[in-house]
Formats: sequence, structure tokens, C-alpha cells
Amino acid sequence: MEHHVKKLIEVDKSLVVKLKVLSAFENLSVKALMEKAVVEYVKNKELERFEKLSEEEKEDLGLLLLMQQADKEDFVSEDDVFKILDE
Repeated sequence: MEHHVKKLIEVDKSLVVKLKVLSAFENLSVKALMEKAVVEYVKNKELERFEKLSEEEKEDLGLLLLMQQADKEDFVSEDDVFKILDE
């Protein structure tokens, strides 16, 4: 479920004009264009940050992401875990 937060931001008039022109070219509302821009900016910053991680940190992050996707209702016995580790 997405959470939306409304914030008032001050934007200088020249930026508003540029946003209106870009939104016309993109066939989007100014609001949609700004949301798209923020999403892209965040994605780029996350990528930059990821690229600066060591290999070990990347592996840890990958494991964390896998763990977040796991079904929390699916349980395995301790014996089964040790059997798999012994293989």
C-alpha cells in the first residue's frame, strides 16, 4: 500500500515555466512530471550509492532483499536446514 504525503514546496517562477513546457512535451501534468522526476532522481541516487558498495556489502544487501521477499508464514525445521547445509 502506497502512502502519499502532501507537502507544500516553493518553486521559483522560471522553474514553473520550464515545468509547464516540459509537461506539455511529455504529455503529463506538472504534478505527474515532478513525481516522475523525483522517482528518477531517487533511483539514480540509489544506483550511485549501490555502485560505491564493496562486494561484501552488495552481497549483504542482496541477501537482505531476498529475506524481505521470503514468505514469513513458510517455516522449515532446524533439521531440514542442517541437512541442506551438509549437502
